Amino acid sequence: MFIGIDHGTTAIRFASETAEFKMSRSEARSFTIHDLTRLCPLDEIEGIALCYSMGDNFTAITPVQNLTNRGIVTREGAGEHVGGGTHVFDEVAGSGIPAVAIPGIHRGSDTDPRFKIYSHQTSPEKIGIAYLVSQDLGETFIVSDTSSNTVTLLIKNNRIIGAFDACVFAPGTRHGALDVDAIRRIDGHQQTANEAFMQAGVTANLPEELQQKTIALFAAMEIASMLLLAKDARVALAGSCAPVIAEEVRSLIGREIAIYDEWAAARGLSMIARDIGAGKREILGIPVKI
Repeated sequence: MFIGIDHGTTAIRFASETAEFKMSRSEARSFTIHDLTRLCPLDEIEGIALCYSMGDNFTAITPVQNLTNRGIVTREGAGEHVGGGTHVFDEVAGSGIPAVAIPGIHRGSDTDPRFKIYSHQTSPEKIGIAYLVSQDLGETFIVSDTSSNTVTLLIKNNRIIGAFDACVFAPGTRHGALDVDAIRRIDGHQQTANEAFMQAGVTANLPEELQQKTIALFAAMEIASMLLLAKDARVALAGSCAPVIAEEVRSLIGREIAIYDEWAAARGLSMIARDIGAGKREILGIPVKI
């Protein structure tokens, strides 16, 4: 049995290809490796693939014990720091179960160099989503993950070409790009940049009747932007907002859309662990260094 662990914005999700469970990030501070028996007996776990934070300090899929600082440059920066993800990482690393960490996509990654105008393109859990989608949609597709934040990736010929991170383009329910008002508040010492990022989503800035429509519009815009580089790409939506906004996104881009739920990242990560266990040494263009 192979396990995937998704370090999401609001929860840590654990999945095999047949079962799953989740903990809030606060609850995950009390996680022990024995919690994985909710998926299968510990002695049946052959491997784990997990992600941690932005994954911006490495570029290859790597055994967890070989990482420096859990694979991140710093814990400071965009996002909320609770401690649950750190605890889960350390429990897995100390368990003796073979485990690999998935990197994020950033300036050090092998992507279209034009995307490297931004230091960070996507956190590693989106690689799990993309891998799951690739099993259904093939080698060329666009996937937009819409939930607390919105992140869109282009995979072409089974390789990640680039991505739009949450702080760059489309808003999610909680996070978004920093606009002029946010920059003024930061410069005026009314809040930190991270606080502004965490309040830039639709929930804090729009009436309820516009929130889902706005996420749909900007997700469609990100997808349309990626279609410039792969006009025949198939399209997928993932995340908690996906079922709600799918029809509007479909109408805006004029294409059929495959829909995936909140478990897509953890399930995809379990498939990555499985395929690495079977000898695969490249995942969507990311090398595996075992």
